[in-house]
Amino acid sequence: MKRLLFHPSACLCFLLIAFGSSRLAAAADRPNILVMISDDQSFPHTSAYGSKMVATPHFDRISAEGMLFTQAFCASPGCSPSRAAFLTGRHIWQIEHAGTHDSSFGKRYRTFVDLLEESGYHAGYVGKGWGPGNWKADGRTQNPAGPSYGGHQRPYAKAFARFLKERPAGAPFVFWFGSSDPHRSYEKGSGLRSGKTLDQAEVPPFLPDTPEIRSDLLDYAFEIERFDRDCGEILELLRASGEYDRTLIIITSDNGMPFPYSKANCNEFGLHMPLAISWPDHAPAGRKSDRLVSQIDLTATLCEATGMHPPSDLPHSGHSFLPLLQGIDSSAGPSVIFAGRERHSSSRFHSLGFPQRCLRTPTHLYIRNFKPERWPAGPGQTFTAGPQSPLSEAHAGYHDIDASPSLDELIAHRDDPGVASFFHLAVDHRPSEELYDIVTDPGCLHNLAGVPAHDALRTQLAHQLETYLKETSDPRVLGMGDIFETYPRYSPIRWFPEPAWAHDHPESVPPTPWRPEAP
Repeated sequence: MKRLLFHPSACLCFLLIAFGSSRLAAAADRPNILVMISDDQSFPHTSAYGSKMVATPHFDRISAEGMLFTQAFCASPGCSPSRAAFLTGRHIWQIEHAGTHDSSFGKRYRTFVDLLEESGYHAGYVGKGWGPGNWKADGRTQNPAGPSYGGHQRPYAKAFARFLKERPAGAPFVFWFGSSDPHRSYEKGSGLRSGKTLDQAEVPPFLPDTPEIRSDLLDYAFEIERFDRDCGEILELLRASGEYDRTLIIITSDNGMPFPYSKANCNEFGLHMPLAISWPDHAPAGRKSDRLVSQIDLTATLCEATGMHPPSDLPHSGHSFLPLLQGIDSSAGPSVIFAGRERHSSSRFHSLGFPQRCLRTPTHLYIRNFKPERWPAGPGQTFTAGPQSPLSEAHAGYHDIDASPSLDELIAHRDDPGVASFFHLAVDHRPSEELYDIVTDPGCLHNLAGVPAHDALRTQLAHQLETYLKETSDPRVLGMGDIFETYPRYSPIRWFPEPAWAHDHPESVPPTPWRPEAP
């Protein structure tokens, strides 16, 4: 690899211009940004958090060199809306099509990569940027994560090396490494073949403890470790380039683990993310934070660190925690974060979504389900090839749960006393309100919303959520929620029988003009 050339002014990168707001002002002080994001990894599953199921030395190293966040959350429990929210710094209900899965991404919503590239940053990504979806539909000329340096082909570090080689002398850079790990599908048994044993698997509270589930969890762990190794190769190149100390490094995930009752659900294992951040030049090492932070707060933090401002008509909804990262301010910060979801997969009648909004406090999670008549994971049956075709087998649906040995295990043993409750937790109808004590019930097994002793708290959190959604112009609380169903899905769709609620109340079926005519 050719030696990188540095402009003489690069030495200024080691000088912090002190301002009361702690904002970095001089162009030469602007840090590089390196984002490394896994695909479908829940919070507990790094060794820095104490997991024995995985070994993540590179995530652990970044947390030791900077700050480990124990209360970090994505904005949505599905990949493309979560990534869109992170890239724009806005809630999913504030970014139109980009707030639902596999749709488009309006070019009016400037991402932090867009802003940095326009201000002189060398930008690029490898692997999974924003997606799935059609980013070209609204006239974008590149993925919202930046210019592409390659797809899902290892070694990812090779693409990063080319990116560094092409960097103009003295220019700061922003690079996004989006892994496809640990997204399904997995090579079944890969965890066991790697040397892991079933007793090492950490079974979450919402899954039954069976050998099949344990083996599936080990396959998931195997892919997390592969992501961590890829991060390590990129970090070694960064260190060799001489840019390590002036780079703000982030390792996180986009949404929760691809298991029943986690990914595509606004509960703890769907939203709670791993997050480690280092910035050797400006952030003290060896710290841990229990402050509630959302990835849209991370967007605001990146923009403050680089001196960028979002468009005045589309401000960030998050709040920068740069002073916390720099060791200037360790105050408690916000006491609540907000998140939500709309359509995920094509999983129910007319490919309608299962709209949810939630707020998370340090101790409780409150969820509002706007359409409780719809199946949260989709119905158990689908048409096999269009509306005139035969119905599938009785439990061949549930398409908002990724196909997996774990889902197969729940279905196959749904009548067993030790499995039945987990199956119903994942697929049954849910009430309009859910409330969980995360301290005592992190698996979100016991809904307290109907318990009289918790009614005052439920009322308080419901009001707080409703107020915030109105303040942030969420169509779901402004009588315009059907707009989300009009946004096209660009991947194939499935066909489902008409449910009883739609048959009895046809006026309550939202229009979906993007759907093709029935075959």
